[in-house]
Amino acid sequence: MSKKCEICGKSTVSGNTISHSHIKSKRKWSPNIKKVRAIVDGTPKRINVCTRCLRSGKVKRAL
Repeated sequence: MSKKCEICGKSTVSGNTISHSHIKSKRKWSPNIKKVRAIVDGTPKRINVCTRCLRSGKVKRAL
């Protein structure tokens, strides 16, 4: 089961990797998900958040 960002919903996407000879094979791109303690409804809680949401300030970290 892939992890998903609980703020923006970002999850694993799939596609093809293409070699120089144009042979295609399946691959996945995973988002950079971190498990952090954040303030949710006034209480600290562990949630899975992507680093883009952490960096942009969408998550208030619990200290």
